[in-house]
Amino acid sequence: MPRVIDTDERNRQVAEAAWRVLVRDGIPALSVRKVAAEAGLPPSSLRYTFPTQASLRIRAYDMVVERLADRIAAIAPGDDWARAVLLELLPLDEPRRLEMEITVVLGTAAMTDGDLRATHHRAHRAVRDLCERVVRVLGVTPQEIRIETDRLHAMVDGLALHMIRQDRDEDTDWAARVVDTHLTNLKQAPSPQALRPESRSPASARSAPGRER
Repeated sequence: MPRVIDTDERNRQVAEAAWRVLVRDGIPALSVRKVAAEAGLPPSSLRYTFPTQASLRIRAYDMVVERLADRIAAIAPGDDWARAVLLELLPLDEPRRLEMEITVVLGTAAMTDGDLRATHHRAHRAVRDLCERVVRVLGVTPQEIRIETDRLHAMVDGLALHMIRQDRDEDTDWAARVVDTHLTNLKQAPSPQALRPESRSPASARSAPGRER
């Protein structure tokens, strides 16, 4: 009997092979032939599904977002949900480090590559949406949701970039401590009303001691 090919499994293998080629050799080396060799597959088996380098890049980027979504979906609801989500966005182990490296490589390429730009925007939006969900779960007031989402998104992106610039054997616990501090500050933040200066009526102002006549 002819062997049944699991298309999803093959596409996963191809995307993972593309990740390895991208991180090791850079975008110029990403070709159907080279990725096929990395995956241990004949090039002819990729020609229909991935006929171009652009299709390989897009699939490699899409799989980063898909894997993140799968991990987030597996997090159980509870008091630690927000923290668990944010830690999934950080390269705290080798698989997540590889995903972040791919995000940086392809995200940078998307600045001048129209084929990748839409995929990059989807990836960016997926992370921002998760940050907004975290902010809402923590009970941030409606007036502050947008600014706190932007602040959290920028913090997570910055942490991730710092972490992949570290050597692989360097400690990453510091990043989790930064996340914990930020979450604590968000939970304890006063309402916008509490930060406004106390208003005084004209009558109380006139009767205030020491006011010049």
